[in-house]
Amino acid sequence: MRRTMFLRSAILAFALAFAAPFAAQAVQPDEMLADQTLEHRARAISGGVRCMVCQNENIDDSNAPLAKDLRLLVRERLKKGDSDDQVRDYLVARYGDFVLLKPPLKPYTLILWITPVLVLLGAAGFTLARMRARTAAPNAALSETERAELDRLVADGERADSPITKA
Repeated sequence: MRRTMFLRSAILAFALAFAAPFAAQAVQPDEMLADQTLEHRARAISGGVRCMVCQNENIDDSNAPLAKDLRLLVRERLKKGDSDDQVRDYLVARYGDFVLLKPPLKPYTLILWITPVLVLLGAAGFTLARMRARTAAPNAALSETERAELDRLVADGERADSPITKA
């Protein structure tokens, strides 16, 4: 048992060690900026911008053509001298708050922030109600007629299973 656990752990560690360098980054070398400071800023901005095609990935991790266009747009705006906030504002003006992975807290985005909490509370309430329902109803004792019927069924079952009646 210990040996198999050790072997599994060793295989997992080996696989993770070789998988880490190959983490998915969709940014191609030809997209990168020569200025490392601007490239670092572009990566920071791109990490918070949603791919409009994939929707659950940032544009740095997405291979969609639109994500590539957005990565290039971010780098182009930074080269022109825009600040990080100006680049984000430009993207929001063009695509709306949905383009940001963490949309700002505004009255019309409030549902985006409240929904996960409501779902979590609903699931917790449902789970608690189910647990209480299971423990709240104890099994009722059998009546005399039910007990007699059970005894009769058990006795019939034992006779049916005996080797004498099977032949």
